[in-house]
Amino acid sequence: MTDTYEVGGGAAGLSAALVLGRARRRTLVVDAGEPRNAPSAHMQGFLSRDGMAPAEFLAVGREEIARYGVELVRDRAVAATKGGAREGDGGFTVSLAGGRTVRARQLVVATGLRDELPPVPGVAERFGRDVLHCPYCHGWEVRDQAFGVLATTVLSVHQALMVTQWSKDVTLFLHQVEETAPTGDDLRRLAVAGVRVVPGEVAGLRIEDDRLTGVRLADGSVHAREALFVAPRPVPRNELFVGLGAELTQTPFGAYPVTDERGLTTVPGLWAAGNASGFAEQVVNAASRGYRAGAAINGELLFADLDAAVRV
Repeated sequence: MTDTYEVGGGAAGLSAALVLGRARRRTLVVDAGEPRNAPSAHMQGFLSRDGMAPAEFLAVGREEIARYGVELVRDRAVAATKGGAREGDGGFTVSLAGGRTVRARQLVVATGLRDELPPVPGVAERFGRDVLHCPYCHGWEVRDQAFGVLATTVLSVHQALMVTQWSKDVTLFLHQVEETAPTGDDLRRLAVAGVRVVPGEVAGLRIEDDRLTGVRLADGSVHAREALFVAPRPVPRNELFVGLGAELTQTPFGAYPVTDERGLTTVPGLWAAGNASGFAEQVVNAASRGYRAGAAINGELLFADLDAAVRV
């Protein structure tokens, strides 16, 4: 039986695996190869890795865990159960899409989430280039350009106000949000920040020479813009947590497992890290959460073995 099984080979899963491999724990990582930041050409805000391509970051991480004997499997976990084939078995049994079944004493789920983009023509095709969602990830690269913000809910007012830190030329397109939806405080803040508010549904984008040059409304008018911020609907990949009976908490950004400060869920031995544990985990945060979970798991295993030996 493997000491620890990591579902998800992004920053969180690889970080936990690195800690556990260095602790001489037999560790297995399964990775379906669907990182959330795959559309981005670079990642930012990670000290010493600022500007690194996400694919390069993951490649370096895989090389590092391999030094410590961690096994990496390219597959997808489709189901997990508590225990093994016999009654009283501990740990977890995980089934992979390729037909393999693995057992582990501890299970880290770092499956992340997927971003469901607004169904506006051109948005998905430009996402990660000049259609963006996180100013901390991309704001510096498009600073002082003409920004648009596509409202999907009234919460997009907050996004429009945030991006004014990177440009003073910001237009909030209300899209399908009613003109009466923003509160009085919202409107006052938008006015003070210099954000223009444009009602009417967005029908598509204007692309010229492979660059975003404008946002087209349903009435045919086009507003010149160079970058468009959107708010994707996050869809947590929480199926394994649900199947194992972990308690979830509902948030405006999806349902996530209830955990302690280390990442342990309400199911003993089941851990959450990265975007599987919350919406706002950037790469640096995900790596930190994975490290914390890995260190905690090693301690759990160590003391479980010591206590078992004492009882003999």
